[in-house]
Amino acid sequence: MATTERPNFGFPSKLLFAVGAMANAVKARGLSTFLLIFYNQVVGLPAAMVATAIMVALIFDAFVDPTVGQISDNTRTRWGRRHPYMYAAAAPVSVAFFLLWNPPAGWGQEAIFAYMLAVLLVIRLFDTFFELPSSTLIPELAPEYNARTNLISLRFAIGVVAGLVMTVLAYQVFMKENPDGTGGITARDGYFAYALTAAVLIFVSILISTASTHRFIPWLRPPPERKLSPGVMFKEMFSTLNNRSFIVLTGAGMFTAIAGGMKNAVELYFNLYYWGLTQAQLSVLVVAGVVASVAGVSLAPILGARLGKQRGAIIAYTSALAVGITPIVLRMMGLAPENGTTALFVLLFVETIINGALAICTGILLASMIADVVEDSEVKTGRRSEGLLMSADNLFKKMVSGVGVFVAGLMLTWVNFPQGAKRGAVDPAVLDAMAWAYLPLAVFLYGMGIVGLFFLRVSKEKHDQNLATLRERAARVGDAEQEGEAPVAEAGGLAGQPAPSPSTLRPSQA
Repeated sequence: MATTERPNFGFPSKLLFAVGAMANAVKARGLSTFLLIFYNQVVGLPAAMVATAIMVALIFDAFVDPTVGQISDNTRTRWGRRHPYMYAAAAPVSVAFFLLWNPPAGWGQEAIFAYMLAVLLVIRLFDTFFELPSSTLIPELAPEYNARTNLISLRFAIGVVAGLVMTVLAYQVFMKENPDGTGGITARDGYFAYALTAAVLIFVSILISTASTHRFIPWLRPPPERKLSPGVMFKEMFSTLNNRSFIVLTGAGMFTAIAGGMKNAVELYFNLYYWGLTQAQLSVLVVAGVVASVAGVSLAPILGARLGKQRGAIIAYTSALAVGITPIVLRMMGLAPENGTTALFVLLFVETIINGALAICTGILLASMIADVVEDSEVKTGRRSEGLLMSADNLFKKMVSGVGVFVAGLMLTWVNFPQGAKRGAVDPAVLDAMAWAYLPLAVFLYGMGIVGLFFLRVSKEKHDQNLATLRERAARVGDAEQEGEAPVAEAGGLAGQPAPSPSTLRPSQA
């Protein structure tokens, strides 16, 4: 076994690795911002039908995630556990994303629905092939408590900026609104160039990120050589997921995902019709989102280091909810400025920056705490299961975020929101009904996510203790290998399963 020193995972390597976040961000931003309004207002599908397709795709994705996670956790190739899947994802997800925005003309509603659903399923499947294995590399690339928060912050920053820049380009270049009011995001013409540009960006960013970590493959943890029956796999999955911290984080994330899915689906409806914003103003709000992302990724490591990730997340989450509902509450109380005024736009601009920064900060801290569960689970089970833990977390979030999108579609149907709607021409009673339906649901769902975080038991002290335990365990296994003895499973692992390998200290033979 070679004993060469592991390459330095310095800032250039971190930056190239973080570029991969662009792929998921561009995809996710496009789906959450434009998909519902594109297929509803441009293509002509009923809102409930579009929301149903989105929900089905998210539920499909939710079940694909743990399957890919468990398989990649136990994959043995000369390119390690993760990289084969990451390379394989680049072309299919890019092509499928392009096709999504270019459905055939002249088809009936049922055929377009089937086309949309089929392409969404392909996107979800191959996006998982990249995003999940890429995310599971973080605990190994950055094992230290605060270092992984910094790495996740960098990924968030690049992803958020990429998604927001593509949105600005959509508003101001690809789907620019003409002076006479024609064109814009409710016209089909600009979606071809938008889809092509986004598809190329997704493809290139996946390859750059994957290739940037290729040289670290020999130092990544290989799975044990064993035959894994379905029964044993199920038992291992259950024992890994039966972790208090993981259950609490997942529960809080589920409520957040429902609310987030609902918010993302109707956000453009609120901006265009409830607030009466122009596409130029929407572009400025996107720029405000870039400012918010910089503030959020800068704030997250500070809160995590000074207050702890749990307390920092609770404070940021609660503040984000309070700020986010303020404009709608003011409008309901008759205190918000009138549509079309500078004062209203300033209010929305400030809300976008503060709410966005706090929301991004919260997301980073939650993601970092999920990564911390990896070592906590390994101590208890004797297995390294990043893929399963992160995919299971995504499973529940994606399932319920699909519910949130579906609820948004039902909400639009319930208030009789018109198809082919023009800004400023929607019945105010319809807009008021939309706001009254949205606000209490959002407060309840986000509030439940906040309450869940109070039951969390994740701390820097606990994480450092877990790392020390794993180092001691790896040292004992290394001594046993040198003496020619067979390593035995540590307490807390399944009977007959090998103890953790000390391969993080030297190249593996994967």
